[in-house]
Amino acid sequence: MANKLIKQMALPNSIANIFTARNIITAKDALSLTEFELMELLDVGMAEVKSAMAHISEVVCPPCQTALLLMEQRVRNETSAGHLPTRLRGLDEALCGGIPFGVVTELVGPAGIGKTQFCLKLSLLASLPENCGGLDGRVIYIDVESKFSSRRLIEIGIESFPEIFLKKGMAQEMAGRIVILRPTSLSEFTESLHHVQVSLLQKQVKLLVIDSMAALVLGEHDCGASRQQALGWHVSFIKSLAEFSRIPIVVTNQVRSQIGDEPLTYSFQARSHSIKKEDPAAYDSHLVAALGVNWAHAVTIRLVLEARSGQRFMKLAKSPISPPLAFPFNITSSGLVLLDDDGIEMKGSEINTIHCQGQNALFNSEW
Repeated sequence: MANKLIKQMALPNSIANIFTARNIITAKDALSLTEFELMELLDVGMAEVKSAMAHISEVVCPPCQTALLLMEQRVRNETSAGHLPTRLRGLDEALCGGIPFGVVTELVGPAGIGKTQFCLKLSLLASLPENCGGLDGRVIYIDVESKFSSRRLIEIGIESFPEIFLKKGMAQEMAGRIVILRPTSLSEFTESLHHVQVSLLQKQVKLLVIDSMAALVLGEHDCGASRQQALGWHVSFIKSLAEFSRIPIVVTNQVRSQIGDEPLTYSFQARSHSIKKEDPAAYDSHLVAALGVNWAHAVTIRLVLEARSGQRFMKLAKSPISPPLAFPFNITSSGLVLLDDDGIEMKGSEINTIHCQGQNALFNSEW
């Protein structure tokens, strides 16, 4: 709520215009200053400043709620907002319908594991007509690492939805609904987010993809303190976008080596298959999700994509509505597909999930 725009707070136009003219855009900008600083900056009386600050504080301060009210609100939100189905039945069932609206969903994994492939498929699903199971909307795809491939997007569309993409002009129409932004610096990325906020007010945007969040933040901030400061603002802004727009926001994240004695929360261990689990020397290296624990707490859904012993797995590592689950998968011409124990693509209710148990060395609870 700190990033809520001043112009959205129903202040009198006279004072709202002064805030804008002085480049005080969000509630955080206003509340970060004292009343005397605002009075001097805005060149208005103390009474007007106090009235404006009281109104802004009332708007951004969350009201007291009971558990019953929260439960009723969740039911209303799920009814009005809903989910973006992934067409991966086991995952959709675990998430009660797919990628949820109004929250941030994160994909974590090493390079080449399939994060972008999954994002391409989600982009197509959001742009499909409603009578074909899509959201019939536009998609904003922030392609930080220039991994977006129009050719691959059309290939996935033709293989997955031939009845749509083989019709004359339909491939171009579907691809035209996906807007690509390619910021080359953190400042450009921040500017892109502001443009996205405006687009959410003006267009029928049904999905925002950021691929990847870690690339710019880690690339420009070597110092941990400055990195966390930049990251804190961005995660707050992205979460407010999700809550304000009630659309799904999907963000990809990288992995990195563990540093020193930092906690292994949300980490996975690359392990030689032939060594017993109890042997501490079994682990060749430790990998953790980039961006740190604070970021991990900020996302609502975390999907971990990893490879072990030649097999890829998608792990539902964090969800408020599901226990940890893992799904074997592969990348085909039609995108990411789930597999059975024999490595064969599964259809419909045949989807098999592997519950994360303590005795299962493959999926320990450290993610």
